[in-house]
Amino acid sequence: MNNNETNETQIVVLGGLGEVGKNMYCVMHKDAIVIIDAGVSFPESELLGVDYVLPDFTFLKENESKIKALLITHGHEDHIGSIPFLLQSINIPAIYAPNHAKELIAVKLQDKNISYNNLFVYTDKTKLKFKEIEVEFFRTTHSIPDSHGISITTPDGTIVTTGDYKFDLTPIGPMADLYKMACLGEKGVDLLIGDSTNALNEGFSSSESVVDETLSEMFDKCKNSRIIIATFASNIYRVKHIFETCYKHNRKICIFGRSMENNINISLNGGYIDHKELLITPEEANNLKPNQVTILCTGSQGEPLAALSRISNGTHKQIRLRPDDVVIFSSSAIPGNALSISKTINKLYLQGVKVYTNSYLADLHTSGHANEEEVKLMIRLIKPKYLMPFHGDYRMLKKQADIGINCGIPKENTFILKNGDTLIMKNHHITRGPSYSGNDIYVDGNRVGEVGSAVIKDRKIMSNDGILVVIINVNMKKRELLIKPNITTRGFILVNENEELIHKIENKAESIIRNSLIDPKSNFASLKADITEGLYPFINNLTGRKPIILPIILDIKNEKEVALN
Repeated sequence: MNNNETNETQIVVLGGLGEVGKNMYCVMHKDAIVIIDAGVSFPESELLGVDYVLPDFTFLKENESKIKALLITHGHEDHIGSIPFLLQSINIPAIYAPNHAKELIAVKLQDKNISYNNLFVYTDKTKLKFKEIEVEFFRTTHSIPDSHGISITTPDGTIVTTGDYKFDLTPIGPMADLYKMACLGEKGVDLLIGDSTNALNEGFSSSESVVDETLSEMFDKCKNSRIIIATFASNIYRVKHIFETCYKHNRKICIFGRSMENNINISLNGGYIDHKELLITPEEANNLKPNQVTILCTGSQGEPLAALSRISNGTHKQIRLRPDDVVIFSSSAIPGNALSISKTINKLYLQGVKVYTNSYLADLHTSGHANEEEVKLMIRLIKPKYLMPFHGDYRMLKKQADIGINCGIPKENTFILKNGDTLIMKNHHITRGPSYSGNDIYVDGNRVGEVGSAVIKDRKIMSNDGILVVIINVNMKKRELLIKPNITTRGFILVNENEELIHKIENKAESIIRNSLIDPKSNFASLKADITEGLYPFINNLTGRKPIILPIILDIKNEKEVALN
């Protein structure tokens, strides 16, 4: 479909569906595109060597001349993390972000040495217009300051995206603008794009103020101990009441973890957090009494290189655990991280310290995402004709669609999409549209998109079955194998303890090579293919494993041939 020839509005999803992370989608009307969010996700354990996972930018590259702006809902990594990579490959005329997110983006660009002068701040009073696309913003409550939902209106109708949100009537920060949400609903909303992350959880989420009370009680309970708190660096409201609790209990704060330092510095400078005077250096922390110190660090998800993991291993250069220390996990496990968190907790117990985690006995964490009843409230306020769940695994998306149906949205008006899918809005009527590329793009070091599924597959094989190298000395002109093939392995078997097996593989390789060299048309490529195809089933039958087989062919010429050449 060519939108230059039609008046329909397209909603194109590039990331955030069937997953928790890398949120990114676009609204296109005629020759104008606005992008909403540009996030990353972090690789699961099977993505060996991958640092980040990005959305597929192919649609944007093909329509680069139409892009008018990138709009950011808030400053979490799954909404801003891919911006440096996006700017290096595509021209984005302007980025509009709330103040806190703007500062985080600026730090990211500085770290990547990217110069970009079109980064602008919006508030809930800001209104933008890009040709026939009109944009306004409304304040929401989340675990980070300056979170917003976005309303986008084209001649074909109005689209509202919630961003990440919850309804908290006693928040640490500003209240969500329920009045503006209700006004949008009364005015008329065609499509609601709603956060699905916690749709599976019944009832309402706990208020941040409940966590505040629990943390205060923990500080009273552990008044003679040094307290170490691990939480999400981006959960600024949690960090804010940790600062306030330390202030009330006459404790200084020592920060470990670069992302924690960046977020806290931005929040202190922006006025989101008070009591900068509480901050001390690691040297000062080590010289103060235990009851005068709180350590605030990253590593709540058991990340192996994060501060808490290194502290639990005893490998941190600046801090060592003491027997009377208390470690508090003020966080919940992101899906897939439970095992690594458990390992970190076990290491902490082995060091003899007390560990407290979030449970029904102690509210040490509350999510920044809406539970089932809050999803219902958002739907009732916005009153959409159509519903497109986003930000979640399929089961989360399906649950929100079911909630929408229970709230009166016809089943045929709910859309559970996947990355790359589109919706077409024409005269307030929405149907499914064409699909674009929605593949994951892997970042491996400084390489973006160079590592594909084939490379990941090879890495998995090497990690499970190892690699087997066949070194061959041949004279291709005479079609001769000069000496027996040499076999070496890494991660497959220990050569010295499996000599009989190695001899069998060498003999099989020799037989394959001699048969291949008989063919006058054989060359390096065909010889490598024959070796690989012949050894795979042979080795698998002997060992039940399928290592990567890497033939290395050396064409050796004798002295007479060299002299003639």
